[in-house]
Amino acid sequence: MKMSRISKLCFIVLFLSTAPILKTKCEGLTVKSLTFENQINPTGIDIVNPNLSWVLESKNRGEYQILVASSPELLAKDKGDLWNSEKQLSEQSILLKYAGKPLVTGMHCFWKVKVWDKDNKASAWSEPAQWSMGLLKPEDWKAKWIGIDKAFAGEDDKGQFRKLAARYLRKEFKVIKAIKNATAYISGLGLYELHINGNRVGNMVLAPGATQYNKTVFYNTFDVTSQLTSGKNAIGVILGNGRYFAMRKDDPFLMQNFGFPKLLMQLNIEYKDGTKELLNSDESWRIIVNGPITENNEFDGEKYDARLEMNGWDKKDFNDSKWLNA
Repeated sequence: MKMSRISKLCFIVLFLSTAPILKTKCEGLTVKSLTFENQINPTGIDIVNPNLSWVLESKNRGEYQILVASSPELLAKDKGDLWNSEKQLSEQSILLKYAGKPLVTGMHCFWKVKVWDKDNKASAWSEPAQWSMGLLKPEDWKAKWIGIDKAFAGEDDKGQFRKLAARYLRKEFKVIKAIKNATAYISGLGLYELHINGNRVGNMVLAPGATQYNKTVFYNTFDVTSQLTSGKNAIGVILGNGRYFAMRKDDPFLMQNFGFPKLLMQLNIEYKDGTKELLNSDESWRIIVNGPITENNEFDGEKYDARLEMNGWDKKDFNDSKWLNA
């Protein structure tokens, strides 16, 4: 039986519709575990020529392409406005130098990677990763060091066994627009614990780390966008002595005392309308020394008096009228 022209056409369409589609992406080629300066999605990077790395689940590697964008929206459209490496003939996947536009203070960057094997089969784009830059120059810091430079009743800053209560600081402020991102830069000497709206920020202990304080001071960076709310907000900080305020005078050896605990904090807020706002530590912050941590140092540990707890001290609308100006 001969097939009509229409029947032949239908057969061809049916055959094509059921034929397998050739794939341009190699299913066995997977890019994952992107790291920036050996960290996963770090904040506050202060290296201007940093390294990027990833894990490639294939021994058959040939080329790569890196895209870095200034927003997740641009990255999703495969637009690397900060850096498009183009296809690079290299098997390297560890510690590749960033070679895009100059990185500046506070910049937020989003990136992803695609690779090709030696048969020119491409992987899918990796899951996006990100990093943010820290405060790269001294003039980028607008905040002031604050604290109280004296001992109070029950404290001893001159004897052999020195003792000093933790300092509690707080500041209320308002957010009146929709936030794009908010970043906190903070250093507490000797130690600090940061709270926003009643919740602790980060999981660090003994931060920011001991140094030779008259030469080097560390700071930490936190993305606190999700912790701010519309309207009133409150920041609370607990300052401990660490090794900034010496634990002893000269037993078992002469210890350098750098002074009373200090706080430096800067909150950079960028709104969705493009405007920016800074909230800096200054003399308007409130401080108190008679909180529940009555003594603290690395030799003698911590004394905690629960009778002195101040419920809500790190939340908005707390009555701090009896507190002092920092």
